[in-house]
Amino acid sequence: MSYDLAHPVLVEEISCQVAIAGDPQMTHVTAAVLRERDQPYEIAPIDLPELSEHHVLVRIVGAGICHTDLLPRQGMLGSEPVVLGHEGAGVVERIGSAVAGLNVGDHVVLTFDSCGHCTNCLSAHPAYCESFLIRNFLGGTGDLGPATTTGGDPVGVRWFGQSSFATHAITTARNTVVVTSDAPLELLGPLGCSFLTGAASVTNVLDLQRGESVAVLGVGGVGMAAVLAAADIGAERIIAVDRVAARLELAAELGATHTIDASGDDDLSLALLGTGGAVSHVFDTTGHPRAIRAAVDAMAARGVCAIVGVQNEDLVLGPRSLANGKVVTAVYEGDAVPQIEIPRLISLWRSGRFPLERLVTTYPLSQINQAEQDLISGRVVKPVLLPDR
Repeated sequence: MSYDLAHPVLVEEISCQVAIAGDPQMTHVTAAVLRERDQPYEIAPIDLPELSEHHVLVRIVGAGICHTDLLPRQGMLGSEPVVLGHEGAGVVERIGSAVAGLNVGDHVVLTFDSCGHCTNCLSAHPAYCESFLIRNFLGGTGDLGPATTTGGDPVGVRWFGQSSFATHAITTARNTVVVTSDAPLELLGPLGCSFLTGAASVTNVLDLQRGESVAVLGVGGVGMAAVLAAADIGAERIIAVDRVAARLELAAELGATHTIDASGDDDLSLALLGTGGAVSHVFDTTGHPRAIRAAVDAMAARGVCAIVGVQNEDLVLGPRSLANGKVVTAVYEGDAVPQIEIPRLISLWRSGRFPLERLVTTYPLSQINQAEQDLISGRVVKPVLLPDR
């Protein structure tokens, strides 16, 4: 179902499924468990581990599905079952004794985890945290006990420090961002990753200015957020490139000045140049090396290309692709500080300049397999799972 701004999901209607049985800290929840990389998700009960003094229990109201959640299907999955999801939003239900800055009842958006004390974290670049890989992809730092199925088998619940495809998630203060209580939580989860990445890459990395131009390769959730950010800045040309006609139509409605259908064999460089000349900036979400090279070749002198898509083969540039001071850089999470960027994007939403409701389609958690397929096919821009009520 599509999100209806006139009839938002009330937080109070999302049922709380924390049960106490013997151990007062044991949390019994329902989760979408991925047991094998080539199998569908299974909706199953699991027991979350007891909170440490540094952890937070969040009741999930909505959780976006991001293409990053597809990576375990490509081999980034250990031997144990796992709960994925890294775009959660919800309400704080319990906090560890050492947690500062959060209170029970806070409305929060969950984002990527970081240590907070390495050089990159301390210099306001937490997406390049020295322990990013461990904390977000490899199951955390080992400071939390295992989650288990009802049969006692271990389940991974530290994907991006949250594993939010569930009724509840365990987080840390570092990746739990407090938001105002009147913002619609069922819309906000994607601000923790995909919308954050798209918008912040345009402002923080590309440093796009009013009157400049940008080509956005791939207008799914990340790319569409980049289009919105570019439109808000006042870019002169915003060129949306995609293979899905409906996405191109939506991008045009949201601020793209030109659209290019990349489903054929046309020369992308020529198509980009045909929109008004060389482009000053390129933002790639596709990871397709040929498309990236074509876009870089169409960049103006001193142009900047930011890549967030994961390449499935080597990126090969021509001998003069980087002539005239062109720059190509890879980006994590828009190089953003989530505690700053997420409230900023909510402010833009309030003013009508970042219409999240145009991008989101909601599904019950029990329909996660359909939601995943709709994301892969391009049928929807951003699926968001709502715990069953």
